[in-house]
Amino acid sequence: MAVDIKNLNHNQLNDLITKAQSRQQELRKEKVAKLRDKIHALIKAEGFSFEDVFGPGRGGKGRRAGGTVAPKYRNPADPEQTWSGRGKRPRWFNDALKAGKKEKDLAI
Repeated sequence: MAVDIKNLNHNQLNDLITKAQSRQQELRKEKVAKLRDKIHALIKAEGFSFEDVFGPGRGGKGRRAGGTVAPKYRNPADPEQTWSGRGKRPRWFNDALKAGKKEKDLAI
């Protein structure tokens, strides 16, 4: 099935490109599914489970989920306001720095 792209107008060419990209994605998914099946069969043939080889769970990639970080800085004006030192600086922290305090002065 040869397509003469020189005779296609702009819309027809875009449609052909979209269909080709869609088909390419379908082929990739099929190839990945076949590869996944081969890997599972090989693991099973060796007498192991997927979890034995790759570890428990498949998400997160080493990240801790839901953990909290201990506060590193405390607002001297309101001791209940703390900051772990991660993410955007709180307003009270920036205000204290502008007032002449140093980070080590605010450290817990």
